Amino acid sequence: MDKVKLTITKAACRSGYHKQGDVFFVADICPPLCHELWHSIYPNVYTLLNGGELDYGNERSKCFDSVCPDGGRVHIHGELVKEN
Repeated sequence: MDKVKLTITKAACRSGYHKQGDVFFVADICPPLCHELWHSIYPNVYTLLNGGELDYGNERSKCFDSVCPDGGRVHIHGELVKEN
């Protein structure tokens, strides 16, 4: 089963929920992310889990970068990972 790997690349979370370097894997249920961050990235995660690609700079890719809607305090990178 393919999964989306989510990596926190920058963290200044006002509630202390996320730390730089935190990693989560998503296959079918949401990970323990704050709901604002999850809500903003869910469409990208859904697209990747269902075989789609996303705009990534000037190309299409199976990854994305996003920031927390609370002033960009948390940055996150998502990428599709294949499992054998």
